[in-house]
Amino acid sequence: MFLLSDIKAAHSKVKSGADFTGYIKDLITIGVKKFDNFVIDGHVVYFGENNFQVQSDSKYAALHIANQSDIPLFQHYLKIYQAGQTDYPAFCKHAAATGVHKWAVNTDLMTCTNYDTSHGSMLVEQIPGS
Repeated sequence: MFLLSDIKAAHSKVKSGADFTGYIKDLITIGVKKFDNFVIDGHVVYFGENNFQVQSDSKYAALHIANQSDIPLFQHYLKIYQAGQTDYPAFCKHAAATGVHKWAVNTDLMTCTNYDTSHGSMLVEQIPGS
């Protein structure tokens, strides 16, 4: 089973959204099957085999998540983040402002699904390089 220290080591290589695919591949290597990243405070729940899970601490002060989602604006923010034009803290603020409650990554399907506050799917993306 993986530890938070294994995840932190993989995450230490991430400098921008352009590094996301490599990060996911590192998580697969250590046994992460999926994870849920909660925009409100940045805590993440990682899931492995046989219902194994670990949860990270909050990464920042709580953000206000907009009740109304704005998918086109979120897609714009995601695109510039993935291109390395913004950093992770800015992306999280943008996600909150556009109504993203969490994103869920499934390493078997190589998808990242963004959910709004009513748990509706806002955007499903295939992870590049999969």
